[in-house]
Amino acid sequence: MKELEAMIELTRLNGNPMVLNSDLIKTAEASPDTMLTLINGEKLIVREDCNEVVERVIAYRARLLASVARRLPSYDEQQKVVSLTSLDLSGQPKSAPPKG
Repeated sequence: MKELEAMIELTRLNGNPMVLNSDLIKTAEASPDTMLTLINGEKLIVREDCNEVVERVIAYRARLLASVARRLPSYDEQQKVVSLTSLDLSGQPKSAPPKG
């Protein structure tokens, strides 16, 4: 189920589970059920509240960033990725230069 790792799992209002590419979410509104509007205009109603949807998106993106960071050879390469995500690692110690 490798493809499911790139998505978040949510529950439709009728109780059926679904997976959704979180990059497709444009807005999330509570009215009182959570309605997600996708970038293509499609609307989905899910059982999870807005905060839970946001937490799942953040958790997915954190896993993605961690996966990318593990593959980078140096602190400088990590800084390049971090700058793309607007995170600040300025307080992190720099790794020692490779011996060789």
